[in-house]
Amino acid sequence: METQKNEKATLTIIRKFNAPKSLVFQAFATPEAMGQWWGPSIAKMTVVSFDFRPQGIFHYKMEYSAEQTLWGKFVYGNIVEPDLIEFTNAFSDENGNLTKAEFAPNWPLEIFNRVTLSELNGQTTLILKGYPVNPSELETSTFIEMQPNVTEGFNATFDQLERYVNAALTIRKELKTTKKARTSTYLNFAGNTEEAFLFYKSVFGTEFNGGKFQRFGDIPAMEGQPPLSDEVKKMILHIELPILGGHILMATDAPESMGFFLKRGDNMHINLEPESREETKRLFDALSEGGNITMPLEDMFFGAYYGSITDKYGINWMLHFSE
Repeated sequence: METQKNEKATLTIIRKFNAPKSLVFQAFATPEAMGQWWGPSIAKMTVVSFDFRPQGIFHYKMEYSAEQTLWGKFVYGNIVEPDLIEFTNAFSDENGNLTKAEFAPNWPLEIFNRVTLSELNGQTTLILKGYPVNPSELETSTFIEMQPNVTEGFNATFDQLERYVNAALTIRKELKTTKKARTSTYLNFAGNTEEAFLFYKSVFGTEFNGGKFQRFGDIPAMEGQPPLSDEVKKMILHIELPILGGHILMATDAPESMGFFLKRGDNMHINLEPESREETKRLFDALSEGGNITMPLEDMFFGAYYGSITDKYGINWMLHFSE
């Protein structure tokens, strides 16, 4: 996949995150995460397809306005969890065919990118290196000339990644303040979580844990970060409602633009939160027997040891352990 690089035409970006590298890696590895932080902050991001494996493809749409829509495409190369991700990135059409950049006709058709992650004392250093694939001399000079703009764009995107990870960790700590095990039901809605949970609140006469909906707009803005779109701000990131006997309903908005494709029957899980990592794995392995693992049990970008299963009887389970 990699081609010979021109050192003068190599873009290098270094960022640090206050999170383990396994969590930062997972933010690259799921469509739900990529749909929320990848790409320009001024554009509406839609995940069209996502296959995170060597030779897999990530196809996405970026809507800047009613008149301007761009498409992009990754083709993944070497992936070593949680240390390395390689991919080529290019502009494309809606069918995934590669196209030249509208903003710069002499921009290279494809860019090779290598992301490496290292960790020290719980802090992750991300190094991204990128350079054109088989460019002409004119394409190489264009890439070099535009590096300041590309660097600015990548830093804004990584600001979104940092804000997203920090918000997910903060919200989880606010809502679950003890290590005591609990069982809940986790629901996914295609954009109408708020309407549904106001209805359930009226039915059961209880109050939300934390007292309110946690929205994407509640995420603290970082210095220099462009504001989120009104549509994204209104989305529900997480909500919890006790119902009968101490049982808790949880939910999130899961629109298709974030990589979800919901249908009734697949949008509800029994959510288990054991007291230890070991018990989480024991339950996951036992429930998986004869069933289908829909997400492997591993450290996730939102700060949890997490996995999901459809068991041999067709019941959906989520297992979640946070330190």
